[in-house]
Amino acid sequence: MKKESRISMVDITEKKDVIRKAIAEGIITLKKETIQRIRNGQIKKGDVLSAAKLAAINGIKKTSDLILLAHPILITEIQVSIEINDDESHLKSTVTVRSLGKTGVELEAVMGVMISLLTIFDMCKYLEKNEKGQYGTTDISDIRVIEKLKLEGFSK
Repeated sequence: MKKESRISMVDITEKKDVIRKAIAEGIITLKKETIQRIRNGQIKKGDVLSAAKLAAINGIKKTSDLILLAHPILITEIQVSIEINDDESHLKSTVTVRSLGKTGVELEAVMGVMISLLTIFDMCKYLEKNEKGQYGTTDISDIRVIEKLKLEGFSK
C-alpha cells in the first residue's frame, strides 16, 4: 500500500501581525573584463545594475507564486544594493525586505538576491563564455540570510 503524501501550507491564523525584516546577500564572480564593461556601461542589453535591482524587486513580489508553500505577504519596503569589487572580480547583491504580517520575509530576501544575480548573469553571459562556449569563470555563490528581525512589540 502506497503511503499517502502529505503537504500543506502552515496555518498562521493565530499569529499576530508584526514588523519583520530580513537581509540576504550573494555574489556573482565574473571576468575582470566583464566587470570593467559593466562599470563603463558597455553591456549590449543595457544598464546591468538598474536591471538587476528592478528584477530583484519583481522577484521579491512573486516569491509566493514560485515557492509553492510560501504565504503571500505584505511587503512594506525593499532595498537592493549591488556593489562592485574589482579586486575580487565580483558583484555582491544585498537585499533588505520589510513586511507587516504573520510570517517572515527571509524567502523574499533570498529570492531578490538570486534574481538580481541571475539577471546580471543573463545580461553578461555573452562576455563570460570561454573558447568552448562554457562559463569557466562565472560563479554565483554565497547566497545567505545575514540578518532576520522581528519587532515583537508591534501588532495591528
